[in-house]
Amino acid sequence: QAQLVESGGGLVQAGGSLRLSCAASGRTFHIYAMGWFRQAPGKDREFVASISRSGGIKNYAGSVKGRSTIFRDNAKNTVYLEMNSLKPEDTAVYYCAADPDLGPHWRGLGEYLELWGQGTLVTVSS
Repeated sequence: QAQLVESGGGLVQAGGSLRLSCAASGRTFHIYAMGWFRQAPGKDREFVASISRSGGIKNYAGSVKGRSTIFRDNAKNTVYLEMNSLKPEDTAVYYCAADPDLGPHWRGLGEYLELWGQGTLVTVSS
């Protein structure tokens, strides 16, 4: 079974950019749809973006659409989330997730998704 490890979080000023990475171990990366969630202090976890196995289908939450890009490199077993024009309200722990299917269970809290990473903290200062 694959394991997920996020990296790339940190402190950035409002208006800045950041690229998060999620590296998956194991040989089955290419059969998983991948995505990102985030959880801000005192709030529920929320969907950010997802990408299909081939990378041909991408979905974004309205709060990040137009400012973020999700993409994957199956040869490197890695999925990325590039975020631009960051806002203080983007401050959160960002979690990578994986599941064989890209369906409605990616919405909401994502509690039925198969794999989760440990998270990486993104802090956007005003």
